Order: sequence, then structure tokens, then C-alpha cells
Amino acid sequence: MLGNLSDLDLRLIRVFLAVVEAGGVSAAQSTLNVSQSTISSQLAALETRLGYRLCERGRAGFALTPKGTQFVTASRRLLEAVDDFCVEARQMDKQLVGHLRIGVIGHTAMSANARLSEAIRRFRSRDEAVELTLSMLPPGTLEEAVINGVAQVGIGYFWHRVPSLDYVPLFSEHQVAYCGRGHPLFDTAGALGFDAVAAHDWVWRSYPLPDIPLPTENWHVTARADNMEAVAVLILSGHHLGFLPEHFAAAMVEQGLLAPLNPETLYYDATFHMVTRQQAQRGEVLQAFLDDMIEAHADTHRVLGQP
Repeated sequence: MLGNLSDLDLRLIRVFLAVVEAGGVSAAQSTLNVSQSTISSQLAALETRLGYRLCERGRAGFALTPKGTQFVTASRRLLEAVDDFCVEARQMDKQLVGHLRIGVIGHTAMSANARLSEAIRRFRSRDEAVELTLSMLPPGTLEEAVINGVAQVGIGYFWHRVPSLDYVPLFSEHQVAYCGRGHPLFDTAGALGFDAVAAHDWVWRSYPLPDIPLPTENWHVTARADNMEAVAVLILSGHHLGFLPEHFAAAMVEQGLLAPLNPETLYYDATFHMVTRQQAQRGEVLQAFLDDMIEAHADTHRVLGQP
């Protein structure tokens, strides 16, 4: 029975996985560039080291034994760990090493994405060897993702404050109420009052929204959606009214598919925040990115002359 792991064992395990992925000994010859008899001998040597049979091979074809199937999973896990160790060992001289997982909501304004790109550019210019994962997440799950460690930083808008998290304001997104072509209000849209729109069917977000300074309590909500693409589909049906980010709706307005109900009164602004665990729980990789993110937004404000 295998009691310790040697370089030879690793080579034999790689041969075994190559045979499994090829679907048989003969099929693996071109991949491994050795003869069929050599491969068979290597498999036999690995089975001897383990003390049990991994696969059936012969005229009847190739098939894994039940233990062989389990060994495939364990072997892949082992080799991934070895590869990760080798990468980490080679990069140990870097100042920043590890992983950075960022969660953002989809379809934010290009200016906001440009700031995120600038922050990533700044971060990548550091002495670092960090694996970065950028995920698009629904707004309602961002905080949970940060709390659970799925993301180390989340960028979106939040309707409450979790005591264990820190929130840094970044920018505001302008949301305007629209109707679709074919809606009874489409031809008169542009300067409609609250009373004119309240009785019509509305689509609303399925997650809580930031405080909206509009008298929406009695509006007729008959549909809900968990992302702006779904909201747009319902508005474009010509049946529902709803709010969309102005930048997201602009192209559809230009094509004559949407019309703003009243951009002077039927709107609200949602402030986007960067959310992380509290400072004591941050590592140096995350803190470095947060510094770069804040600086990227500060530079944009300076260029635009904003406070």
C-alpha cells in the first residue's frame, strides 16, 4: 500500500490519468509517446504500489474499477494541488501573492467600468502575483457573497447596512421611468405627472431598492424582475412601466423603442458602494486593491472637476 509519495508515483499517476482521458491504453500511446507495453507496465507498477487494481484492460476494452473511479478524482485533486504549490513557490518573491475575488452587478455605466479597469491596471502594476476573479452577481446577493467569502469585495447598490461590513460610496447611477412603444402613454410621454402613471401596471425589482423620493406607495405593481435586462423586456412589451438606468436605456430610446415618462420628476439616483469585510479581516492583497480602487475614482473626479 502506498505510504509516501515520490516523483515516480507522480509520473505514474500522470500516466494513469492520460490513459483515462484517452479512453484506453492504445489510445494513450500518441499522447504519452511510448509503446502500449510500456504504458501497461507503468499501470501495473502503480497498482502494485497502491495494492489494488485501478482498471480492467485487455481484449474486452478499458474500464475503471470502482476504486479506480475514486482514484481518478483523488489524483486530479492531488495534481492540481501540486501545480498550485509550484506556482506559489515560484512567485514567493513577489510582494503580493494570493487570490482576489471581485463581485459586481452587470451593465453599469461605461464610466464606472472604466474606473474599475483603471483600478485593476494600477493593481497589476504592483509587484504582485495574484489570481483575479471578476464575477457578475445579482444585486441581491452581493453582500451575502462578501460575508460568505465568495467575493472579497462587492461593487453595487445596497439598501441596508450589515454591521460586519464596510461601505465606501463610489458613484451614483441615474434611474429614469420608461414606457415601451405600444403602451398607451408612449405618445404623450415626456412630461407626465404622478397621477397619470400611478394606475398603470409597473414592473419592480424583486429585491429591495434604495429609498426612492417618489410617491410610489399606491403604484400598481404587477410584475417583478431580479435584473435590469428582465425589467427592460417587460417594459418593451408595451404593457409595463418601469425604471432603468439612463445609460442602459439610451440606445433603446434612440431607436424609438422606449420613451421616458418624465425625466424631470420620475427618476431617482442610486449610489453605488464598494463593500468589504471590516478592516481587521482584510489581507494585504485586498487592501492594496481597495487603495487602488479609491485612487482610481478620486482621479476620475479630479479630471471631471467633481468634489
